[in-house]
Amino acid sequence: MNSALLIIDIQNDYFENGAMTLEGADQAGQHARLVLEKFRAEHKPVIFMQHIATRTGSTFFLPGTRGVEIHPLLHPTDHEKVIVKHYPNSFKDTILRQYLTGNSISALTICGMMTHMCVDATVRAARDFGFRCRVIGDACATRDLEINGEIIRASCVHLSFLAALSGYYAEVITANEYLKVI
Repeated sequence: MNSALLIIDIQNDYFENGAMTLEGADQAGQHARLVLEKFRAEHKPVIFMQHIATRTGSTFFLPGTRGVEIHPLLHPTDHEKVIVKHYPNSFKDTILRQYLTGNSISALTICGMMTHMCVDATVRAARDFGFRCRVIGDACATRDLEINGEIIRASCVHLSFLAALSGYYAEVITANEYLKVI
């Protein structure tokens, strides 16, 4: 089974001093870096999804800003694929599905940001398209959310979305588990 690493939106705006700082972004970026190094060492395909905002009123990932750039921890090499997206689901209006099927990739290891938005949407779509998914949970990050005046802490949001994906949609493991087991 051909597998690829899919790194979703690990971009500067999600890190300290960015326009949408996430809780745990640095740690998640470090864990994603470890997984990326393993994929590179094994000469396996790596795909970066880069979100560029096009929606009126967007406050982050704005075109031409430093915030939209892929974070330096995970900077792509010349041989790694970068696909621009404009929606949470990495498959919507992109070449991702065609690229994966064209390269006989049937399994994805996924790291990224935000857990509750782009990671969730992409994993669910990938599974629906028949891809086997593994999410590196501690290589993902999110933020506090609010509903009806109640704040839901980022740690609860993160774990809830990983728990919802675990099982049918994906195998959810840590970076250390991935590095030891695989």
